[in-house]
Amino acid sequence: MTLSAEQFDRLIEIMNDLREKCPWDKKQTIESLKSMTIEETYELADAIENKDWKGIKEELGDMLLHVVFYAKIGEEQQQFTMTEVLQGICEKLIRRHPHIYSDVVVDNADDVKLNWEKIKLQEGKKSVLEGVPASMPSLVKALRLQEKAKQIGFEWDNIDDVWKKVQEEIGELREAIDLNAIENNHQSKTHIEDEFGDLLFSLINYARFLQIDPDTALERTNKKFITRFKKMEVMAASKDKLLQELSLSEMDALWNAIKINERQ
Repeated sequence: MTLSAEQFDRLIEIMNDLREKCPWDKKQTIESLKSMTIEETYELADAIENKDWKGIKEELGDMLLHVVFYAKIGEEQQQFTMTEVLQGICEKLIRRHPHIYSDVVVDNADDVKLNWEKIKLQEGKKSVLEGVPASMPSLVKALRLQEKAKQIGFEWDNIDDVWKKVQEEIGELREAIDLNAIENNHQSKTHIEDEFGDLLFSLINYARFLQIDPDTALERTNKKFITRFKKMEVMAASKDKLLQELSLSEMDALWNAIKINERQ
């Protein structure tokens, strides 16, 4: 892979022009850019999910634009330059890959991850869990926390133990629900929330052992639900009815008919 220095310099020049001449670009700050950067990240994720290589190329360009934008603002604020950003990531990659750039020997990818976390602690990190953004969506965050814990050996030995933990959490959630039926107060409902969170966390862990991305699995289910629900609306309309005019049993019959048709 060859990065065209000419095109990169061109992008830098365009950004300089925009910050000087464009009213919209001139008023942007790191705070105003943040939500747009998150949106661009999700658009890239969608393109990856759909294996849309043309879309991936376009979204990578948008992401690169945001990197240049932040670097430009950093330079204006006398905090850092693009050169320092590039130099920093190059030095970090070399430092954290001693099996490539030094004499460290590794046997597999797990060894690489373990070394990576050790080096991060040597660099001043106080916990292997540092680096997981606080603002990351909870489902993805749970997965990242579990992956980082695994890298230092905090991991179940086999998948059967993980499933037993899921079953244990289901039981504890059931107990909390039963207790709430008796007490019905804020404290008992908080207890249900805690146990429900524990169950989700254990299910995400089980997904890891199944080598399934839980976020991808959930999104696939979301899309499936949307598709089936819209088909229900169409089927109801074919009978000159709105979906909300049907009874629950009638809607359930439509749902099951759609599922059967999907299998054929």
